[in-house]
Amino acid sequence: MRDHLSGLRALLCVAEKRSFRAAAAELGVTPSAVSQIVRALEARVGVRLLQRTTRSVGLTEAGEQFVARLRPAFDGIDVAFESLTAMNGRPSGLLRLTMLRTGYSDVVKPKLAAFLDAYPDIRIELCLQEALSNIVVEGFDAGIRLGHSLDRDMIAVRVSPDQRLVVVGSPHYFARRGKPNHPRDLHAHECIGLRMSSGAVARWRFLDGDAELELAVDGRAVTNDGSVLVDAAVEGVGLAYVFEDMVSELVSERRLVRVLDKYCPQIPGYFLYYPSRQNLAPKVQVLVDFLKKARPRGRGNARQ
Repeated sequence: MRDHLSGLRALLCVAEKRSFRAAAAELGVTPSAVSQIVRALEARVGVRLLQRTTRSVGLTEAGEQFVARLRPAFDGIDVAFESLTAMNGRPSGLLRLTMLRTGYSDVVKPKLAAFLDAYPDIRIELCLQEALSNIVVEGFDAGIRLGHSLDRDMIAVRVSPDQRLVVVGSPHYFARRGKPNHPRDLHAHECIGLRMSSGAVARWRFLDGDAELELAVDGRAVTNDGSVLVDAAVEGVGLAYVFEDMVSELVSERRLVRVLDKYCPQIPGYFLYYPSRQNLAPKVQVLVDFLKKARPRGRGNARQ
């Protein structure tokens, strides 16, 4: 039974990481040891579970079906052990989180070291991605996203103030092209596009009194990364539409200049979200409590 359990754990880790080396680092053993453990499991069950090449590793069809049934069982075992540990006041286990890169920078990065110091039995895995994940299907414990993007059936806890959007450009750009006085003037400017996970380029939204404006802007540069967006604006490539916090230091240094401030909106800030309050794993509960305690005062309503 011990051999079976070690083989199953190794298989799950390889399936998740798609790499013997990464799985070995996670399990604290050598890559060759992981390979031998999985081969021994395949020999015992008489079915090939992994497809191996010199450059990659993946699941066979049988392996996909086996892992799909195996993962919930191991999740249940992990929760059972975490519950026992929690009775001794020590939440533990792997905490898997999904979030935007900006969510990591604004919410998690400043508090990560303090959280891990407070809970030494918790390990954390951060997945930075633009696409809004189905955290249940993809095996995440929780996520951090902007409030307007969350499904209403999620439990959401505010972990940041509302976010203000700003339009910025470099002094060099404005010296060449002049400044827009109204959002519609942007059609005559180079606007750096942000490619969303859906494939569409994000529209720029503004408020003109009580009227909402949504513009499909154009330019010769498009990126899917916020930091590249800011860098391109600093270099004079065009105008960028970004969160105020991303460029506040550059604005104070006068490397970027804000325009159209009176038209730029605020949107709901970041929320930690998870599926249900029932049977909430102790590792998630302490994260909720930690971020609630550390969060700045919001300017909107929290959904909690």
